[in-house]
Amino acid sequence: MAAEINILTEIIRRRRSIFPINYNQEEVPVEVIKQLLENANYAPTHKLTEPWRFVVFRGEGKKRLGAELARIYKDTTPPALFLQKKYNSITEKIDQASCVIALNAQLHPEKVPEWEEVASLACAVQNMALTAEALNVGAYWSSPGLITQLGEFLNLAENEKCYGFFYMGYYEEEPAPVKRTPIATKVTWVED
Repeated sequence: MAAEINILTEIIRRRRSIFPINYNQEEVPVEVIKQLLENANYAPTHKLTEPWRFVVFRGEGKKRLGAELARIYKDTTPPALFLQKKYNSITEKIDQASCVIALNAQLHPEKVPEWEEVASLACAVQNMALTAEALNVGAYWSSPGLITQLGEFLNLAENEKCYGFFYMGYYEEEPAPVKRTPIATKVTWVED
């Protein structure tokens, strides 16, 4: 047991958001992506709703996602606020990733509040992030405002909502050290 907790602690403390700009061109194999998704499936879920729904974009699918996000940005941004640099960066960011996974949740308002479904999705994504770290795959959860307009493109079902994208790719640079304040500043103990 001591060895397991040491390994788990090391992976948790080592995990970082690795951004697409830091990814190299090495492709993340489908088997690795499937392993992340399988581990996501073991997240806690209230009333066993298992709300997480994922759409995996690779290859040409990834290009279609980038084009759709860029189109939405262009169509919804007033001309005076439109930035060509931002427009270009949308597709560049997606191109830099080996894989992009849309992070969706199937909501069950008749069973549980939305925040509980979102919490379950977040736990699933944390399982993915820890698995990615253990496999030396860079990962990053992004939630741009444009996701609210992707329902039709993602073929979302009724009561399904997109909460962001999980970017993945291999990287070579050493991640920056983590910055956390002491846990003692965030905990109150009540013992009597």
